[in-house]
Formats: sequence, structure tokens, C-alpha cells
Amino acid sequence: MTKRISLAAIVAVCICLITVTPQHMHAQAVYGSVMGTVTDPAGAAVPNATVKVIDERKGTTDTATSNESGNYSVTHLVPDTYTVRVEAKGFKVSETKGVIVEADASARVDLQFQVGGASETVEVTGEAPELKTDRADVATTFDEKYVEDMPILNRNFTTLQLMAPGSQKMVGWNHAATENPQGSQQIFTQGQHFSGTAFELDGTDNQDPILGIIVVNPNLDAVTEAKVSLQNYDAEFGKAVSSVVTAQTKSGSNEIHGSGFYFRRSDAQYARDPFAQGPDQADPVTHRLLPSSRWQQFGGTVGGAVIKDKLFYFGDYQGTRQSQGVSGVFTLPTNTVRSTCDPSTNTTGYCDLSEYLTAGVSGGGVVYDPTSGAVNGTGRTAFPDNHIPIGMISPAAANILAKLPAPSGSSVLQNYTASGSGPFTQNSFDSRIDYAASQSVSVFGRFSLDYFNLSGAGLLGVLGGPGDGLGPGLAGSSTTHNYSLATGFTKTLSTTWLTDFRFGYFRYNPQTAKPDGGTPMTTFGIPGANTSDPKTAGLGAFLLGADPISGEGGAPNISGQGAVISSFGDGLGVARCNCPLTEREQQFQFVNNWTKTRGNHIFKFGADIRYA
Repeated sequence: MTKRISLAAIVAVCICLITVTPQHMHAQAVYGSVMGTVTDPAGAAVPNATVKVIDERKGTTDTATSNESGNYSVTHLVPDTYTVRVEAKGFKVSETKGVIVEADASARVDLQFQVGGASETVEVTGEAPELKTDRADVATTFDEKYVEDMPILNRNFTTLQLMAPGSQKMVGWNHAATENPQGSQQIFTQGQHFSGTAFELDGTDNQDPILGIIVVNPNLDAVTEAKVSLQNYDAEFGKAVSSVVTAQTKSGSNEIHGSGFYFRRSDAQYARDPFAQGPDQADPVTHRLLPSSRWQQFGGTVGGAVIKDKLFYFGDYQGTRQSQGVSGVFTLPTNTVRSTCDPSTNTTGYCDLSEYLTAGVSGGGVVYDPTSGAVNGTGRTAFPDNHIPIGMISPAAANILAKLPAPSGSSVLQNYTASGSGPFTQNSFDSRIDYAASQSVSVFGRFSLDYFNLSGAGLLGVLGGPGDGLGPGLAGSSTTHNYSLATGFTKTLSTTWLTDFRFGYFRYNPQTAKPDGGTPMTTFGIPGANTSDPKTAGLGAFLLGADPISGEGGAPNISGQGAVISSFGDGLGVARCNCPLTEREQQFQFVNNWTKTRGNHIFKFGADIRYA
């Protein structure tokens, strides 16, 4: 794997400073902010007023002072619900409760004093503005309740991206399940390729830089907020060209909170496919019309305080157990072909393919002598009645033919039905710590683990073929352990200087294998495919035609028409397994931002360095 250093957004070097008034304050990738104007009863600005922003769940407090224009801003707030309180001599205390602070967004809270003593408090009820004027980005934000309650199949976090305008799931192609067990979806936004979307988790990169796959697909019950930014997102979100999907994990509070969940689906609620599972096509072993399918997901969360108002924890677990059934109808050589095209059983002297002349095959099902005519196929002579001299059948083809299962029906086409189920297991964990070390220093850290195991066997016996596992139709196995770490701190250096630092790390390492081993290709008489290197063990992929389960079109024949017999073997094209594969990707990320307040203006600059 090539090692790379990506200077995603070195704003300090580029002098890419954003100069704005507090009314247009830009927040951070991880944090949100509160800003506004303090005025007296006559509407005049009140300078030097003390503004306190209090986290209602944690009890932590951030303090600022209004400037000569009455403006104030409190940045680097963890997404949560806050109370904003302002105090000044000769006025009653004014406060607004229930202020929702979101990451990479600013909550505007303007406060007006009333004349009175400081021991009196006036509670102001604010309403959300109808028009967002503090930011220019176009974004859709999903709060905690939205994320948890949205009815999403398989509870896949990346599906939320489809709720944003201009988003469309790519149809007809997906990453193989063996290298993407976490279920990262290929979604196009604003007409841009899915790899142009950046994924961030707690302000650090959460995307494999090679394939664009999300590394840790967050548990829905662990997400406090998700946001899809479509246009005009901040400069610090480097590398994105179409959209930025950010997610923030939950943190603890002064009170202990927990939750539990369990979801289940099974084939008991499924309808059979009348084309693939007819009444006379029950499985001969299980006597079931539908292959066994089970999907179960369970887990829980817990959060609280280690030290009240200071040190908080949050943790969650999610387990998924799935056995996904797959059925398919295939076209295999008929019994006539099996008996006459095997030199060991042939008694006629020719391989009889005459059944295909009247089977309605595109091109008439005519077989031509490859030794006649031009090299490009023109002028070739058809075998009379599709009778091929038995001496022209290659030993390798005969050996493969003998291994194919016998058709389960009497028709020439779509004469074999098969089904099966492949297991899938996921165990994922998140843990987070938030620490208010002092009035000027706050720290957070989050560590996530995602463990996946999935497998499936081929539906064509020893010749593999489309499988019975995830994908759908996976034949192969995968063991994947993904890790993600995000940590950072903010430090207030003075009333006008603030800095924050984040460190991110992830490791993405799928290990995949074919469902078989040994040297079957050598046994068939196909030399050079299986060698002493164990990575070359197992079947190759025989792409003969369109496959109903893998979705692959296969290789066209010389006339441009699809071949008749269904594809079989191992590999990405036929069995949806990118195997064998041993891969490990790691990325280290260092982010440092500096914020300078000068009058009514805020200057922000920093650097984002990634080492992959």
C-alpha cells in the first residue's frame, strides 16, 4: 500500500482566512457555537456584559463578554441543549433556555435587558428563525430523535444521506460485501460520483481513501446528530467535491441514561418468488419453498458522569445476526448434453446440442465450427444439427461438464433451481469520554470497534457459482476488523484567542477467502491457474452469460449475443467475492485550528494533515 501525506486544508499556509462578523460566525467540524447581541430596554448595545452558556445536561459553563457593539460569541461547544444567561450591573439577569447547539452551525440568541436588580431573572422564550442568515452552506441536519426514529431498513446510517435533496443511490453496482460488510452505500449527490462525498465522525476522517468506503458505520443509537452539507461547506472540510456527511457521537450527562433495542425479521413474513420458487420446487432436503432468512439486531447504550459537572462517559454495543436466503434459477447443460458430450459415456460419436436449435435461444442456437472461416468468425460453417464430433470436445471441458450438477427440470433453459443461506455476524462498540478540565480546557475522546464475519457457499456444488450469502449471492468468506479513534481538546488562551486540536486514526482491514481450496483448475486439465502459491488455490471464474444472482453480464460470444449456460466458479464477477484479499489501510490525522476575535470580526486558520 502506498504511503501518502495529504495536506487536506492547510489554511495557515494558504492564508485562507475567513473574516466575518459574529452574526456570521462559522463553527467547527466537531463543535457548534452560540452568538448574538446584548441590548438594553431602549435597544442600545450593552458592552462588557457577562454571557454564560450552560450545558443543561452536563452543568458545564462557558463564559464570554460582549464587546463595544454588544456582540458576543461562544465557540467550541459540544452539540447539546444549553441555557444562555447574560448579566450586567443595573439590569435583571436575562436568560434563554433550551438552545439547541449543532455541530458546524451557529445558534443565534439575542438578549435584551430589563431594568432591575441582579437578583431578579427574566426568562426569554425564543423561537427558531424562519430563515437562516448566519451561514451560506446548504445542508440538511438530522437530530438525535430523527436519527433514532427514522424507519431505515437494516438501520444503516448511510441511508440518511438519501434524505438530503439531490441524492440518489447508485443502481446496478455495489462494492462486494466481503470488502464492505459495514454496508457503506454508493450514493451520488448533486450528480457527483459517490467517492466525492467526505465522511467525518467526530470531526475526523471516516473514509477508506482507496474505495471511498465508510470505515465505521455508526450505530444509530450512538449518534446525537448527523448533517449532510451539499454546497458552500467550510474550507476546513478538505477533499470533498460533492457533499460532506458528518456525524457526532453522544456524550454522557450528570444523570445516568440508558436504552436497549431489539429488531427481528425472518422468512415467516416474506412472500415467495413465484418464478424462482414454484409449488413443485421445494428444497428436497428442507422441503421449504423459501430459503431460511433471519435478521436480528440488538444492543443498548449507557451514559453518565464519573465526576459531576466535569467528567462524563458514554458507551454502546450493537450486535447483528443474519442468515440471508438466496434463490436462483440457472441454465445448465441438459441430460442429453451431459451424456453425449462426455467422451467416457458417449456412444454416438458426436456431442448432441440439437436441443438448443428449437429452444428459442437468441441467434437460433446454432453452433459453428471454430476451425472454419476467418479468424474474426465470418464465413464459418455450422455443424449439421448441432452435432459436434466428439473428438473436438476438449478434455478440460469434459471434466468440467462432469462436475456440473444435473438439471432439476426437463426444459432446455432455466432448468436448475437452487437456494441457500449464508451467515453474517457483526459486533460493534463505541466508547466516549468528555472532560471539562477547567474553564479554559475541555477534552473529548472516542474509540470504536467494528467486527464482521460473513460467508456463503456456491449454489452449483463443487463448481461454486453464485452463492447463498450476502451480496446477494456471495460464495466466499470475509473477516473484517475496523478500528476508529478520535480525540481532541480546546484551549482558551485569552479572551480573544482560542485553539483546538484533534487527532484521528482508523484501520480498515478486510481478509477474504474463496469458499474452496486445492487445485481444481489443474485437475480439470487447465494448467498454470493453480500454482504453489496458496493465493492461486481454488476455482477460477467462468463468465459464460448473464447471471441472475450476481448481476454480472458475463462475456459475450462471437456474435455479440449472451451465452446460454449460466456462469459459475469463484471470483468477484460471478460469486461476489473479491477474494482472496489481504488488505490493511491505516490513516493518521492531525487537525489544529486557531480562532482570533478582533472587534466584530473573527479570523480562523489552521491545518489538516493526513498520513495514509
